[in-house]
Amino acid sequence: MEHTSSNNQGSRFGNWIKTSITARMLMVGLLIVVLLIPLAYIKSLISERAGRQQEVISEINDKWGEEVLIYGPFLKVPYKTYIETTYTDQETKKVQTERKEKIKYGYFFPESLDIKGTVNPEPKSRGIYTTAVYQSETILTGTFANLDFSEEEVAPEDIVWDKARMIIKTSNLKGVNDEVAVNINSNRYPFSSLYEGKKNQGYYDPNNITMHTLRSIVLKDTDTPKESAVTFSIDLNINGSKQIRFVPVGKETTANLKSDWKTANFIGEFLPNNPDKITDNGFDAKWKVLDLNRPFAQQTFNYIPDLNEYASGVNFMIPVDEYQKSERSAKYGFLVIALTFLIFFLIQTLSKINIHPFQYLMIGLALTMFYTLLISISEHSSFLKAYLIAGISVIALITLYSRSILKNIKFPMFVLASLTALYAFIFTIIQLESYALLVGSIGLFVILAIVMYVSRKIDWQNG
Repeated sequence: MEHTSSNNQGSRFGNWIKTSITARMLMVGLLIVVLLIPLAYIKSLISERAGRQQEVISEINDKWGEEVLIYGPFLKVPYKTYIETTYTDQETKKVQTERKEKIKYGYFFPESLDIKGTVNPEPKSRGIYTTAVYQSETILTGTFANLDFSEEEVAPEDIVWDKARMIIKTSNLKGVNDEVAVNINSNRYPFSSLYEGKKNQGYYDPNNITMHTLRSIVLKDTDTPKESAVTFSIDLNINGSKQIRFVPVGKETTANLKSDWKTANFIGEFLPNNPDKITDNGFDAKWKVLDLNRPFAQQTFNYIPDLNEYASGVNFMIPVDEYQKSERSAKYGFLVIALTFLIFFLIQTLSKINIHPFQYLMIGLALTMFYTLLISISEHSSFLKAYLIAGISVIALITLYSRSILKNIKFPMFVLASLTALYAFIFTIIQLESYALLVGSIGLFVILAIVMYVSRKIDWQNG
């Protein structure tokens, strides 16, 4: 009797699952929650692959040469200061004054600075990952004049002109190809590097990178702006990656960067001022920055200021957004699964066709497979091709599977049309930036209206 009672209870529960709308809704909701687990793993996989891409790109860039940031040149001029101390001689009881000499340094930016650079980028690959590296030829010319020591009240005879040097700071020493020297008048002064400590580790910050110091040998007294202005020229040939930037340290800084790279991204505090900077053959960007445009003076004393945040230039990184688009697509995974299950739920409820929970689960797993196909194919092709291949494959699989579940051919065709429209809608939202929220909101409103219209014939009172 107990066995018979147990069978009857199981039979009643099974019939309740089959016939009750509420039970089917609970079952579908539970399956959606379960399928969030593989979706979470897929999002983690996308993040892992994106991180691997950044590791490989960093390795390529590190071996070729990191980004080039040019800061300078500027003059480092020593000057004498004096400290006077007064004391009383114990034997003579007279007040004595002792004067000690101390050397300090002034750092002076040029009166004018002209930067002309030609950059020749090229893609460099390792496995499936690609980044942009480049060879750059840069010429710095300008003038030093009117060094102002009045801030420190330095007497002209206390300026040590015969110990003056020229300084350049750069972020990339590994990529330097030729000797770096400054030409003043008919004299050539080579630079040497100074050890500046270990390279920063951790998250990359474009305004917080390690700068290396290049210092010239001592300039001749006649090649300093002691009595009149002096002109200089410096050639820099550097291999680099990611981007090339400069700090406009001249009282008037002009710059001209040229390249045949067609996807230029201008970055920094100041943007090029010529309207024809981008052409069909690459870019020809020009800057003009005055001392009034930037919040720092033409000279400092006793320290070199950190002015990296005022750098401007061009970014050459290849815009690889497959992982970003895949991640955005995966964020809509819950919506895709929920709406697909809703389609089958409405078909099941309106047509009285029984769909087993296992069949719902298989459909849900097929939907999650879309994202693994998307990320794996996009690594070897464009995102559009990957999306089309993954979408067509999953839609075809679910449509053919639903043909074996649903008796009438019109239902699988409806599933085909619905999934095609849904994936097209998701792809449209992913491509949009400024209008993504607007289009997404309108689309969801239309979907809600359709569901409300279709579900009006369901007898919820008997569920």
